[in-house]
Amino acid sequence: MAVKNVGILALDIYFPPSCVQQEALEAHDGASKGKYTIGLGQDCMAFCADVEDVISMSLTVVSTLLHKYNVDPKQIGRLEVGSETVIDKSKSIKTFLMQIFEKKGNTDIEGVDSTNACYGGTAALLNCVNWIESSSWDGRYGLVVCTDSAVVDGKLSQTCYLMALDSCYNKMCQKYEKLEGKQFSISDADYFVFHSPYNKLVQKSFARLFFCDFLRNASSIDEAATEKFGPFATLTGDESYQSRDLEKVSQQVAKPAYDTKVGPTTLIPKQIGNMYTASLYAAFVSLLHNKQSELAGKRVVMFSYGSGSTATMFSLKLQEGELPFSLSNIATVMSIDEKLKARHEVGPESFIETLKLMEHRYGAKDYVTSKDCSLLAPGTYYLTEVDSLYRRFYAQKACENGLQANGH
Repeated sequence: MAVKNVGILALDIYFPPSCVQQEALEAHDGASKGKYTIGLGQDCMAFCADVEDVISMSLTVVSTLLHKYNVDPKQIGRLEVGSETVIDKSKSIKTFLMQIFEKKGNTDIEGVDSTNACYGGTAALLNCVNWIESSSWDGRYGLVVCTDSAVVDGKLSQTCYLMALDSCYNKMCQKYEKLEGKQFSISDADYFVFHSPYNKLVQKSFARLFFCDFLRNASSIDEAATEKFGPFATLTGDESYQSRDLEKVSQQVAKPAYDTKVGPTTLIPKQIGNMYTASLYAAFVSLLHNKQSELAGKRVVMFSYGSGSTATMFSLKLQEGELPFSLSNIATVMSIDEKLKARHEVGPESFIETLKLMEHRYGAKDYVTSKDCSLLAPGTYYLTEVDSLYRRFYAQKACENGLQANGH
């Protein structure tokens, strides 16, 4: 008998304790004032020191999630990791994570890593969902990890992103209408969560959905909006992606709804920067943090995108749930405010210096890190060395009174 209503029971998030203000970076880089803060819509950027990487962060967040929700490692039957940060071309990040489960006697865990630009995390999530819905499911939990740490951010192809968004949204609307027998529009979802490389693209993406609804004669478009969109009705798809006037009008039309349906999802992406495979889910975590007491029964539309290009739009129906997996407890466990406030802010010079060191060590072997874990919370894992055979070694910062790390 097929399992129905498969969903997400628990979440946790980890990000490095060091960060740099985007406004300070503007000045340092000689960029025009507001280029990063207004032009990209970003506030701050987190980054790894030499003792942290995608593997250490994954070890930390998996161990803290199991501890905070009191989940026995033996209850995990599938472990999937989504990442585009390939450290070892033959060995998956999942292999490193297995040490947590092996210590507790569990080596019977399916799954490996999924890699496809920023889409890997969603691929990992859907793999777990499909496993639970299949005859292969053994009754245990599936655990998904999204982890990335990029040194250099290539220029994002905005047009490809918006083309994928249009296609996914229109297909989802068609499927909804076939299933429910009525039209779907923006007004049928309470919140929209987007893959968030930078906030300005999120603003443009939500606005684009209003133009899609206009072309579909959807109920979400009132007379005033119809009048504003009218001059753009005959544009071809390519022309519409290049039209600055359409972009401006779309954002004007979308602004009131953006503040309520998207605004609550933007906190962490604006504070941390592009998290790649984790980007969409960091935005979702922001929503849980900001609106925890109002989310029961709400419909959330999620848009995942990875360059190349691969994209999926899906929706979640939120339920309050029972302890320890209630919405209110999830928000408490993640302790977003505390983690953000506890960060260590550095100047652009220190940030650039760290980047140069990380670039120099990328793909390198036979080195020992600084082992400086002074900024890390108790229970956090960190990289100690990479030997002459490229083997990576990690340690865990001692816990206080046996307690695990609570982020920062």
